[in-house]
Amino acid sequence: MTLVFDAEQVRRLLLAREEIALLDLREEDAFAQEHPLWAANLPLSRLEAEILERVPRLAVPVVVYGEHDGIDLAPRALARLRTLGYSQAGALAGGLAGWRSAGGELFRDVNVPSKAFGELVEAVRHTPSSSAQDVRRLLRESPPIVVDVRRYDEYHTMNIPSSVSVPGGELVLRIRELAPDPRTPIVVNCAGRTRSIIGTQSIINAGVPNPVVALRNGTIGWELAGLALDHGSTRRAPAEVTAEHHAAARAGAREIARRVGVRPLTLGELAGLDDPARTTYRFDVRDEGEYAAGHLPGFRHAPGGQLVQETDHFAPVRGARLVLADDDGVRATMTASWLAQMGWETYVLTVPGPSLTEVGQTAALRPAAPAVDEVEPAELATWLAGPTPSAATATVVVDIGPSREYVRGHVPGAWFAIRAQLGPAGQALPPHARLVITSPTGELARWAVADLADGHSAAGGPGGGRGGSGRVYALAGGTRAWQASGATLEAGGQRFLTPATDRYRRPYEGTDNAREAMQAYLDWEFGLIAQLERDGTHFFAPI
Repeated sequence: MTLVFDAEQVRRLLLAREEIALLDLREEDAFAQEHPLWAANLPLSRLEAEILERVPRLAVPVVVYGEHDGIDLAPRALARLRTLGYSQAGALAGGLAGWRSAGGELFRDVNVPSKAFGELVEAVRHTPSSSAQDVRRLLRESPPIVVDVRRYDEYHTMNIPSSVSVPGGELVLRIRELAPDPRTPIVVNCAGRTRSIIGTQSIINAGVPNPVVALRNGTIGWELAGLALDHGSTRRAPAEVTAEHHAAARAGAREIARRVGVRPLTLGELAGLDDPARTTYRFDVRDEGEYAAGHLPGFRHAPGGQLVQETDHFAPVRGARLVLADDDGVRATMTASWLAQMGWETYVLTVPGPSLTEVGQTAALRPAAPAVDEVEPAELATWLAGPTPSAATATVVVDIGPSREYVRGHVPGAWFAIRAQLGPAGQALPPHARLVITSPTGELARWAVADLADGHSAAGGPGGGRGGSGRVYALAGGTRAWQASGATLEAGGQRFLTPATDRYRRPYEGTDNAREAMQAYLDWEFGLIAQLERDGTHFFAPI
C-alpha cells in the first residue's frame, strides 16, 4: 500500500522538528519556479545517483512529488525507493497543487532556506552595507580590502576590481592576514546578497575589529550601477595564517558558537552519535585540496561557505543532526554557528592531523547499477565509423548526462535527452537498429537502459524511444571512457530531444545577464522575509 502524506502532516513534522525529507522530483528549472520552503530538488533523472548519500537513513519519512507534462513522477520514484529500502517513502497528497490548495507557501529560485535566512540576518542584525557607488569612491580614496566570498570559479569568471577570492568558509580564518591593520576597511561581496551578508556578519560575529560592510547587492548591484567587472582574476588569500591571527580567529569563532548552542565533540564521542533512529550528516568543511590530502573516514566534503549557502542540497533531511570537522578549530566552528542559527542540531569536531587518514575524494554512495547490455568505446567507434548506414544498421547515441557537459563535449552525433523524459522524446530519433545510451560515467546510462527494458522510460509512463526495434546498450564507462580511449568529442548544443531544463540559469551567473532579470532577482530576495512569516516552519534565530 502506497503511503500518502497530506500537506498538514508534512507541516506537523516540520513544526515538531522531526526528521523529514520532502523531495521535488522535477528538473531543476521547474523546481526553481515554485516549491515549498523545505523541498529539496532531487530529479527523478538522478534519483539512484544521489538518494543514498543525500538521504542516508532508510527509515526516514521521504515525501515525494512532481509532474512533467501532466504525468505524475511520484509512482516511479516510490517504486525505486521501495526497492532501495526506504520504508517510510510516500507521496505528497495532490502533489504541488495539493500543497497550494492547502494554503502552503510557495517559493521561487534555488537554495531558498539559506537565502531567506540571509535576509533575516540582515534585518535582525542590521548588517552594514554600502552601495556600489560608495564602494567605488572608497576604492579611489581609501582603498579597502575587497573580499569575494563566492567559490573561486565564480570569482574567476567575474569579480569586483582589486578583489581577492576568499570563499566564505575561509573568511574568518584568513581575513586578518589580508587586513592586519584594524583601521583597514573591509568590503565583502558575492553575486547577490546572501553570501556577502553572512560573510560580513561572520567578521563582526568573530570579533574582527576592522570596519566592514557588505557590497549591497553584490556583483548584480555593481553591474546595475553601470560599473565594469574584471574577468580572469586569480588573487587568493594567503595559504598560511600566523599563530597570532589563528588564535584570534579560533577564539572569536568559539565564542559565537557557544552563544548559539553549537556542541563541541571529541573523536571519542563521535561514535556516540550513531543512532538508527536519527540521521547524522558528517561534513569536512575545509577546501578541496586539504580534504583530498587527508580527511576523517565517513566525512563528505562540503566547503563551509557553500554548506551555509546550499544547505538544502547537502542536508535535505530537515531535523537531522550535522557534525562538522576541520583541523584548525575555526572553519567548522564558524560554519556551525550559522547552521545552529538556522535551526539545525549542530556539532563541531576539530580533528588532529594524524587522524585524517582517508585520502582522495570519497566515492559517492550509490546502489549497484543493473546489469544491462553494454558496448565498449572501441566497438561503438567501429559502429559509428562504418559505411553510411541504413535504418537496418544505423546506431544512434543518446546522452542523458547534464546538459552543460553535453554542450562542452559529447560522442559525435549524439543526441541529448533528459533521462526521465527519454521515452516520449525518443520517438523523434531517426530510424535505427541500435540505440546506445551514455552518461558521464555510464552508471545512469545503465539505469536508463533498464528503464527502457521495463517500459518505464517516460516519467512514470510506458516506455518507447526505440522506434520499436533494435537493441539498446549502455556505453561502458560512459562518455569519460569514450574520451579516455582517445576518441574525439563534439562540442555544441545541437540535437536536443528535450529542453535543457535540468539546469536553472541563475540571474547572477555568467557575464550576459539581462538587467531586468538581475533586478527581478533582487526584488525577489527583498520579499523573502514576508514569505518566511507566512510559512512559519523555519525556526531561524539569528543573534
